[in-house]
Amino acid sequence: MNTPESENSSSPVVHSSHIRRQLSELIEHLNADLTRVDDLRFRALLEVSAEMLKGVRAAFAQYDELREKSIHLSE
Repeated sequence: MNTPESENSSSPVVHSSHIRRQLSELIEHLNADLTRVDDLRFRALLEVSAEMLKGVRAAFAQYDELREKSIHLSE
């Protein structure tokens, strides 16, 4: 859940987690809309958009993983 405290956080992990959650929700919405529309060009747009957002979400996850590894290495 996004709280005022988390919005004001200086921690990249807090913001990254929130962004990844929002991206996941949007990806789910795009995929759900695929079952609701008949227009083939719009369906293609939904599919491409979902795939692109999966890549963005993966980039945020990779950032978090690399950041965590670097923290453990510096301990």
